[in-house]
Amino acid sequence: MADKSATKKTATKKTTTKKKTATKKAATKKTAPKKTAVKKTTAKKAATKKKAATKKTAPKKTTVKKTTAKKVTTKKKIAPKKTAAKVLKITLIKSFNGRLASHKACVVGLGLRRLNHTVEVKDTPENRGMVNKVSYLLRVEE
Repeated sequence: MADKSATKKTATKKTTTKKKTATKKAATKKTAPKKTAVKKTTAKKAATKKKAATKKTAPKKTTVKKTTAKKVTTKKKIAPKKTAAKVLKITLIKSFNGRLASHKACVVGLGLRRLNHTVEVKDTPENRGMVNKVSYLLRVEE
């Protein structure tokens, strides 16, 4: 009984090694044509480059440069707008630890870092939206 199991094991080992070598041979057979195909295409590319180079160098013609009058353009300076930008003075009076992630992001987006930190930001709809969202943490002065 022990002899039969030993012969079965050796038989299975031989078949697995045969399968492995067969797959390796198949893999090498597949890669060999690809390499030759690549060499042929590079040879074709080199031949076309040589032909193109000979075509370009053969018909040389003298070129006549035309002189054109350059247009003089003056850049107009745009005057800066003199509108007084409204500024909000924002102070963080409550901690944002333990708050919603979106509320923390609003506080950081406004530029506030710690308690009693005051920042001046432009009065834009974006900043107003953030201030309204976390108004319970802030003191706002216009």
